[in-house]
Amino acid sequence: MNAVEIEEAVSELALKPFEAEEFPFSFLEAFGNKSTTIKKLRSGTSNKTDVKGAILQRNNIHILTSKKGKVTESLEILRNSPSTQKSKVEFILATDGLDFQAENIITGETVVCEYKDFHNYFGFFLSLANITTVKQIRESAFDIKATSRLNKLYVELLQHNPDWATIERRPDMNHFLARLIFCFFAEDTDIFKDDNLFTDTIQKISDPDASNTHEVISEIFRAMDTKLENREKENIKVWGKKFPYVNGELFSGSTEVPKFTKIARSYLLHVGSLDWKQINPDIFGSMIQAVADEDERGSLGMHYTSVPNILKVLNPLFLDDLREQLEKAEDNSRKLLNLRNRMAHIRVFDPACGSGNFLVIAYKEMRKIENQINIKRGETNKASQIPLTNFRGIELKDFSAEVARLALIIAEYQCDVLYRGQRLALAEFLPLDAQNWIVKGNALTINWLSVCPPTGTGIKLQGDDLFSTPLEQAQIDFDNEGGEIYICGNPPYKGRNKQSKEEKKDTLKVFSKYKGSYASLDYVANWLIKSAEYCIHTNAKAALVSTNSVCQGEQVALLWPLIFRMNVIINFAHTSFKWSNLASNKAGVTVVIIGLSISNNNKAKLYTDNIARTVDVIGPYLIPGSSVFISKRNMPISKISQMYLGNMAKDGGNLIMSKDDAKYLINKKQVPENLLKKFYGSQELINGKPRYCLWIEDEDLKEAQKNESISKILNKVKKFRAESKAASTRSHSSTPHRFVQLSSVVGDKAIVIPRVSSENRPYLPVDYISSGPVIGDKCFVMYDQPLFNLSLIASKLHLVWIGAVCSRLRTDFSYGNKLGWNTFPVPMLTQKNKEDLTATAEEILIARERHFPATIADLYDPEKMPEDLRLAHERNDEVLERIYIGRIFKNDTERLEKLFELYTKMTAKK
Repeated sequence: MNAVEIEEAVSELALKPFEAEEFPFSFLEAFGNKSTTIKKLRSGTSNKTDVKGAILQRNNIHILTSKKGKVTESLEILRNSPSTQKSKVEFILATDGLDFQAENIITGETVVCEYKDFHNYFGFFLSLANITTVKQIRESAFDIKATSRLNKLYVELLQHNPDWATIERRPDMNHFLARLIFCFFAEDTDIFKDDNLFTDTIQKISDPDASNTHEVISEIFRAMDTKLENREKENIKVWGKKFPYVNGELFSGSTEVPKFTKIARSYLLHVGSLDWKQINPDIFGSMIQAVADEDERGSLGMHYTSVPNILKVLNPLFLDDLREQLEKAEDNSRKLLNLRNRMAHIRVFDPACGSGNFLVIAYKEMRKIENQINIKRGETNKASQIPLTNFRGIELKDFSAEVARLALIIAEYQCDVLYRGQRLALAEFLPLDAQNWIVKGNALTINWLSVCPPTGTGIKLQGDDLFSTPLEQAQIDFDNEGGEIYICGNPPYKGRNKQSKEEKKDTLKVFSKYKGSYASLDYVANWLIKSAEYCIHTNAKAALVSTNSVCQGEQVALLWPLIFRMNVIINFAHTSFKWSNLASNKAGVTVVIIGLSISNNNKAKLYTDNIARTVDVIGPYLIPGSSVFISKRNMPISKISQMYLGNMAKDGGNLIMSKDDAKYLINKKQVPENLLKKFYGSQELINGKPRYCLWIEDEDLKEAQKNESISKILNKVKKFRAESKAASTRSHSSTPHRFVQLSSVVGDKAIVIPRVSSENRPYLPVDYISSGPVIGDKCFVMYDQPLFNLSLIASKLHLVWIGAVCSRLRTDFSYGNKLGWNTFPVPMLTQKNKEDLTATAEEILIARERHFPATIADLYDPEKMPEDLRLAHERNDEVLERIYIGRIFKNDTERLEKLFELYTKMTAKK
């Protein structure tokens, strides 16, 4: 269940008559527990409580329905219950159907309310449904509740107005929803003067059977688009005249409204009954856009980006500087005035703005600073000099663009109420300004200078409609010319394999002016390159959220030389962290934040785990002090052994088999034992369970084919390859006894490392295998090479190098021989060094043997790694690191800095 579905279920439960015995089960069902889980709790088989009448779900919640007036005492009983602690519950909950109390045992946070109101606190319990959450959502569940109600209304209207559900009419439907949101907000914030004017008018004037509801709403919209002096002439209904003239072109154009059913009318009145003063535009916008997107509706309530994450972009981009200047100004009236004037000229531009989260937060934070200036200057009632038209955006989806504008309008009004008071806010809110500052379109095909020109002297056009203006409408004059411009946002990421044909065309167009192929780049790279180009023309600064893959692997050498050649630098960055939304999927996306500006002599700031470090240079791998690019190499730059990709079968699953199948062939089908070898891919290596494969040398083929079972297997391989769509595979159909791609001659002993391995392990899962194994193409291999190579691969130094320069699959390591091993900088090793490293490698292997049959997966679990194995690795690290600098490195940052320094020296010599 998603957050919206949970809210609906909890609200329905709160409306039902209270049944003490059923409440715990109904409550758990509302948070997505399956019927089988509830059945076990009912029967007592999974109920771990030691409190009579209570229900305890291990790791989750302990619930007790109490006698009247005994809720506090009941909660205390649950708190002191040994089973609460033993079963590691997160929540305790007690209710008597009148009062409701709950506590989060871990955080100490509590809920105390009347039973009928407990649904308002559903966000407090979201972790019961395995939904990660943030404090802001827990404290204000209104946005999810409003999204839930609007979604019901939206779906009901689409079902009964199929013509409005077509692609052609969907913009009309979305526009209608935007108008409704404005009306709900306006009637609860005194903008309409009369409380509940919109909802009450519909309830009183429209028929209960909903037959004329659409006509009543249409007339209200028409009234708000008609100036007061023209209403008699336009024959506005008497009840319509109570509504103010809104302007802003919000209600201009067609006033057609979809037809309502009785259920839809009921939903609309229900939505209107909510307290829309609680709306939080920076959260609500990104949630409500999912209502209008059929593909996203299944994840309603999940589209929330936390304010702290957004501030990781905005603070170092420009807000920290504004706050610093405010502090330096102290009470100096002239300095405060200069700062306020400077802020009035600042333009914030999000070229992938979605529902406007970044713009709304930027606006609210700037208003907060402006208010502090006004207080210091004794001008507390002064109108804001920060115009909404200085907050520019481009958004591909039309409804998201509408919501972004609406969110900014609401944010402006809320800031006016907060800093100037309700009376002044109302006096200046209507009529709305008709200028357009959010453009609907493809940011990769639009000229950003036309949307956010540096001097604001573009072509001035007047649009017909605030919420559906032509693209050219963006080219309007700014109220304040010549100020600073800051680009920010969270563009779409999309790796090369997830991009549509149109998106690939976008990349081709953006990079067409540069030589080479850029098809391997993530989609977000388009925004980085366009931001750099924009910075050149405008001296702007940019800060974008990006997948960390653009700072890893082969993408670095493709993208960053282009940006750095423009004299654009990384002036601040956040290293990899999880950019999580309100989602049941806790993984989130691993991202970096990259700040770009025209090159200057100022220091750069590098943030790791929110701790800032001032450095001279931030390189493309987000490493301080080095701007070098690591490119693939066919041979190692150091005096170390050659590493090969494992053998690729392309056999249709016929040459490779389980251990049991191999035994069957040997024992039952008389297949010669020497033709079957142990086979290791990444999973076989990590889990210590090799499979087997047929391995037939050319000179053994004739003899092998005399065996009927082998002959059948080879015929299947031949058929599979002959029918392949790939010409390279078909060409191997004549040699079905051999793997398609052979790494090197198979040797007796192999040093093997998987191509992909978990980031959670403290070391890369390299292994040493004897008895002539066949290594598959999911691994890299060195056959019959000195053991000191294993010492290098098993080191912390190599781990951090691979983490920095190789690509990643999500956050897991994606090893590469040409990019990771061949580029690994190792000082010239003496014979003594090699002997010492061989000894430490042997210590690691011996420590593993002591714990046989534990596998690499077992041994390198960070929570369970044996102490002797850990000490063996630490000894290995110490021996190797003393070769580099004569001591152990202080941390991974120091390791990387040394490795990049050494790489630069070694490649310069070559």
